[in-house]
Amino acid sequence: MAFDLPFPPNYGGIIDIYYKIKALHEIGVKVILHTFLYNGKIGAPELETICSGVHYYSRRRFSNPFVGELPYIVATRNDPQLLKNLKADSHPILFEGLHTTYYLNHPSLKKRFKIVRTHNVEHHYYKALEEAETGFFKKYFFRVESERLKIYEQVLEHADVIASISPQESRYYADLFPQTQYLPAFHGNNAVTSICGKGKFILYHGNLGVAENNKAALYLVHEVFSKLDLPCVIAGNNPSKQLQQAVKGNPYITLISKINSEDILKLIQEAHINAMPTFQSTGIKLKLLNALYLGRFCVVNKEMVENTGLDKFCQVGDHALAMADILAKLWAKEFTEADKAMRMGLNECEFNNGKNAIKLESLINAFAPVQ
Repeated sequence: MAFDLPFPPNYGGIIDIYYKIKALHEIGVKVILHTFLYNGKIGAPELETICSGVHYYSRRRFSNPFVGELPYIVATRNDPQLLKNLKADSHPILFEGLHTTYYLNHPSLKKRFKIVRTHNVEHHYYKALEEAETGFFKKYFFRVESERLKIYEQVLEHADVIASISPQESRYYADLFPQTQYLPAFHGNNAVTSICGKGKFILYHGNLGVAENNKAALYLVHEVFSKLDLPCVIAGNNPSKQLQQAVKGNPYITLISKINSEDILKLIQEAHINAMPTFQSTGIKLKLLNALYLGRFCVVNKEMVENTGLDKFCQVGDHALAMADILAKLWAKEFTEADKAMRMGLNECEFNNGKNAIKLESLINAFAPVQ
């Protein structure tokens, strides 16, 4: 059950969902997809090639997002037809994110085998969004939502398995729920395709309409890129007016907006360095996996790689001057075959879609009651 349409797979959680479905399909597991539509999205025929059935539901909208005790992300994702469709068979149910758990503790699903895929510790994630946001209304909404999510997460006791996306998150949930298992992120890469040699620019990318990404982009512009006389690109949709204004004064920084996911992937490959700071170490940043599989050098801060095991593939700069210094030194280097060979370990470690699909199937087989 997906909280958003998993096609095209163009942002974090949806990337994990789409490539999880695809990997399960490739090992012969049949998936019936239930997914919510909003923001003008319509059904995607592409999903029918990897799913044995697809059901769409409209996400509800509240004029007042503060009504009721349930988190807004949960309360807006319920539909009586969804419950009816879930009751039509006896298959295991995979709830993607706390967002989709409205019916997790419903009496009519009591005997069903239920897995919840946690994409973040959601109340930590929304607290970080509150801290990154500058607008009063959104800031207040994120604070209230964080408080509601912290209370609501107790619903996870009704899950037979909690499949957490990162080791850090897995440790958090395991302290509360003994049925927690670590299931690494699924992603769109099967092989390292980084191009040796030198790239054309330093790149930061992300959905710039998200407060966290806007904060990271502004940090780079003011604290890091401003220390370099090197071509830098910030790419992503919905840049804030503050960010647009910030780049105007620097001839070395280019802002690219109105861009699709294919263009982003091309920029990742063309860049000499992917610079990726973050200020919230929640979940796992799938854009880092893309940069490691597709790009050349990756420069991050500690929060980006904390407890992921990916730090050995990156250069880590924990403050602005350290990051600027690393960027300058890497700009003078070529990305070599030896650098690329080191990345090959990615497919042998935990981020292998095929192995993780088998792990998910094994979890279901090990814990699901015999029908």
